[in-house]
Amino acid sequence: MTPFAQRKLNFSARLLLIAAGAVMATVPVDSGQASAAQAPSTSQTAEVDPAALFDVTAIHLHKPVPHEHSHIFNSNGRFTTVNVSARALIQWAFDMPASRIVGGPSWLNSTTFDIDAKSDNSLDLSRTYDSSAAKLEKRRRVQALMSDRFQLISHTETRELPIYALLVAKSGPRFRATQANGTTINGGRSHIQVEGGDDTVGLLAGQLAEALGRAVINKTGLHGRYNLSLNWTPDDGATPSMNGTDGSALASESSGPSIFTAIQEQLGLKLESQKGPVQVLFIDRIEMPSEN
Repeated sequence: MTPFAQRKLNFSARLLLIAAGAVMATVPVDSGQASAAQAPSTSQTAEVDPAALFDVTAIHLHKPVPHEHSHIFNSNGRFTTVNVSARALIQWAFDMPASRIVGGPSWLNSTTFDIDAKSDNSLDLSRTYDSSAAKLEKRRRVQALMSDRFQLISHTETRELPIYALLVAKSGPRFRATQANGTTINGGRSHIQVEGGDDTVGLLAGQLAEALGRAVINKTGLHGRYNLSLNWTPDDGATPSMNGTDGSALASESSGPSIFTAIQEQLGLKLESQKGPVQVLFIDRIEMPSEN
């Protein structure tokens, strides 16, 4: 048996133990935040298929250098990070903003890692899946990586947390309906462009949630196909850049409105701080990975 096959076998056995423990485990919830809490779901990591593991994964503690940034590189069959924290990895793997990840040790934010994970040459996600399915498959593989190497065990639950309600501003909407077929979504640290879909404003709310790190609920009453474009200057440089694009450096080249001002001036919408039920990812267990 090869070392890789043995590691997959050990991983399968550990998943069985995790699944058995998850049935008996309960997680205390802060009563001050959990008035709307529901019973936690089965541990997500216990459901990860060992076949989802990358064939080769190298993990090293990052050696800091002055004025560096964090990067996540995602390409077919490969996932690479430079100076990325475990919390940022969990954000990416579970498609969850940092504000909705609860629990975990202090090093979750302070310790960063360089990771190079590869699938075999026969796996080409762009050929096997469409773009959306390929992204979900890559997230599933990074979840398996976190379970295997970081011993991550987590579950989801619902809590009453601060949210943003997306509303129509007094000036009224400043965008028009579109007849475009399909759905186009382009986003970054300083811009969002959404066109088409059956609920374009709802898609915008989802993109705003990623940018703001807080759930955004569409309460505009606008449901239809629109062309929406939003540009602003970000004020937080902590988010890892994707595929080497340094968003904070781009933002420093020009000044512009905050995201809250841009939404009103460019779209005729506004964000209002409220509270509401939000699904969070609770970290039951995570350990420092061994280097290789």
